[in-house]
Amino acid sequence: MSHNSNQVLTAAQMRDAEGALITAGTSVDELMQRAGRGAAEWVWRISGGRPVTVLCGPGNNGGDGYVIAEAIRERGGVVSVIAASEPKTAAARTARQLYQGTVLGRDADTHGEVLVDCLFGTGLARPIEADDLALLCRLAASHPRRVAVDLPSGVDADNGMLLSTGLPDWHLTLALGAWKPAHFLLPAAAMMGDLRLVWIGVGRAEAAASLIARPVLAPPAPSAHKYTRGLLGVVSGAMPGAALLAARAAQGAGAGYVKLLGEAATGPPDLVVDRSPLANVLTDSRYAALLVGPGLGRDATARERLAIALSEPIPAVLDADALVLLGARQLAERSAPLIATPHDGELFALERAFGLDGAGSKVQRAEALARASGMVIVAKGADTLVAGPDGALAFARRGSSWLSTAGTGDVLAGAIASRLACGVEAFSAACEGVWLHGEAARRTLAPFTAGQLAESIAAAFTGCL
Repeated sequence: MSHNSNQVLTAAQMRDAEGALITAGTSVDELMQRAGRGAAEWVWRISGGRPVTVLCGPGNNGGDGYVIAEAIRERGGVVSVIAASEPKTAAARTARQLYQGTVLGRDADTHGEVLVDCLFGTGLARPIEADDLALLCRLAASHPRRVAVDLPSGVDADNGMLLSTGLPDWHLTLALGAWKPAHFLLPAAAMMGDLRLVWIGVGRAEAAASLIARPVLAPPAPSAHKYTRGLLGVVSGAMPGAALLAARAAQGAGAGYVKLLGEAATGPPDLVVDRSPLANVLTDSRYAALLVGPGLGRDATARERLAIALSEPIPAVLDADALVLLGARQLAERSAPLIATPHDGELFALERAFGLDGAGSKVQRAEALARASGMVIVAKGADTLVAGPDGALAFARRGSSWLSTAGTGDVLAGAIASRLACGVEAFSAACEGVWLHGEAARRTLAPFTAGQLAESIAAAFTGCL
């Protein structure tokens, strides 16, 4: 697989990437063969030789379907092709001509083990016509295993919205050439099942987003000590339990020294608690990063503690209550890196604080907030993405639904802050923390608490060494 296999392309970027291949001498027909035969490998594995039905639409996605069907037929598989309509592109017509089997009409009563959806692909931007939707749903109901090629039909590639209601779900989605934003954004991502990438040779696209990959981490240097590995201060507040959760996660994510900063804070023996006034504590120039927000509260004391933290030229992660208290004027004189980790409600609060109207998709909103605030934005939730003020954008794979429990956001903030304290650049620190959080959830026996998740961060870290 190419080093470009983690790029995430919009529909327009994908067209440009394919156009660059064509300009360099690869024909459209050859690209279709690569895509279709690559997808056929997965369909063949899933079918196990049992009957396959391929639903082909009028465009190049339908052409991919004819190539898939021919590849399965050549292997001796049982395959039926249903044409929802006649091919309308030259490449799709060629692919149909090369298919040596029978093409059935849309009224055919076909039953099989695996349905392959090649009705519409990345370019669809309108609802599916009622008769096509009925055909798709009828076939989906009669096939126990369902595979979508590139994207499930009826999905907007760029924002993950469903263009039609009543769409079937899929057990496997095969991204062709590159990932698309919809593969990782709700509501579409929830209906796609497992995800696999079929490589067709596209190069690196300019300004492409990326999929957050497993970080490459290393053990401390032989000469390392707790301060060179990173001193992180976790600012506690009205509800110190949340800060403690974040600190426990931070201890497992690489920082050499984690301190809990707060008068009411308590912790286990291996976690230092400093109850001195925060302004005095932060005169220590050895602090590499701060985390402010988990359990901070929203009263006058909380506002003061946030202001003190922001007044210091120390990289910081802002989470939870800090995001509700934050105002644009507080960042006017600040140059040290900041990472904000809002959920949907906190994202709305930040948009108001920075004069944004909150219009657009989740991606557009996160990008706009990053530009307006100068912060790296981790727009978290069942679909999580990271947006940088310089335009960088990264998507997380779908996480465990067991993360929907109190305190898991505090764990995420702690993991990100720990990576920041280790000296990792802010955008990369955010991505690394998101990955460790998701991997920790995968490794933790469900159902789990936030405390159990925090304890699994270290195991996730170890898996990256």
